Amino acid sequence: MQKVIHSENIKQALQLRGWKQKDLASALGVTAQSVTNWLRGSDFPRPDKLLKLATTLQMGFADLVKLEAAGQPVVAFRKKAGAKTTDGHISKAMVMGELLKALVPFLPELPVLRLQLQQPSTDYEQLQTLASQVRHRLGLGEQAAISYKDLLSEFDNNGAVVAPVLWGQKQNHKNALHILLPQERVTFIFLNLDTHQEDFKFWMAHELAHVYTPELAGKNEGEDFADAFAGALLFPKAVAQKTYEEASTGNKTAEKKLLEAQAQAYGISLYSVFSEVNRYAKSQGLTLLKHTDAQIHAIRFMQRGGTVSETLFAPVPAEPSAYVAAVKNVFRSSFFESLQRMIKSKQTGPGYIQQVMDIPMQDAIALHGELSR
Repeated sequence: MQKVIHSENIKQALQLRGWKQKDLASALGVTAQSVTNWLRGSDFPRPDKLLKLATTLQMGFADLVKLEAAGQPVVAFRKKAGAKTTDGHISKAMVMGELLKALVPFLPELPVLRLQLQQPSTDYEQLQTLASQVRHRLGLGEQAAISYKDLLSEFDNNGAVVAPVLWGQKQNHKNALHILLPQERVTFIFLNLDTHQEDFKFWMAHELAHVYTPELAGKNEGEDFADAFAGALLFPKAVAQKTYEEASTGNKTAEKKLLEAQAQAYGISLYSVFSEVNRYAKSQGLTLLKHTDAQIHAIRFMQRGGTVSETLFAPVPAEPSAYVAAVKNVFRSSFFESLQRMIKSKQTGPGYIQQVMDIPMQDAIALHGELSR
């Protein structure tokens, strides 16, 4: 689809700064003629220049680019606690989405029949019904623990391409990034492996909720539903009820031990177990658990385990060969295989990998060398 720059918006931004087109060209490291061509609509900036244009003028992607709504990538962030999503974050994710369109032809054939949850709601009983539908689809009982393999199979069955990334624990504002290409009917799920194991399954279930509800992707209500659905799927009503009943018979110390045991059994965080048991209690009009949110958080942070990347690649950082192999074999993802086909077919350089994965150039060069073999 043809894309053109919102020339009037850019001209207004330049006027506010007292800039000429040549000043913008200098800031971006391009010729004045390039800027002229963009504003005339006869050319369109490369992704790296588009991103720099957005950050230089502090403009969002929608303000920079004229593109029919149907063709725009839809992005959703699983943010870190307290992190704020800025226009710069959104612009970068939109550029990543535009770049990913070039990768689509190199993906394996994706399934046409996909599950879409009807009438998604955060109402407790409705959430439990939706979670039960998914568990039935997976062939799991109401008290069975959901595995990583179960979640990965659902991503695969519903046309979602998982892209595990190494974004660090503090350097990036997000733990996961969801990019839906509506016209191509492909969803890319970037999951940060540099996160604690106890949180990782919840984030995967959160992203799966987005896959099931594409109409809510990128909306606040979509984030609320995804969080609520993840909890209901991973620790459903039958387990929450049983846990509550057992916790009610003991003191505070016994309650803590019970919650910790359930967190271990279901591979999720202590806070997720605590929250789901309290949600059950609230839905039934029962007294909440003896612990408070603050107390559970304090216990949880004292017991923090290692990250997913440390478990997979110890010692870290991962060698490119091990990283590529893990994405294929552990996460059952075609992401790097598709990138490899693209590199060999179109002689794609490391700059593409750097931008589409939002990683440092030196890491992109190392990955490019591995994928070029």
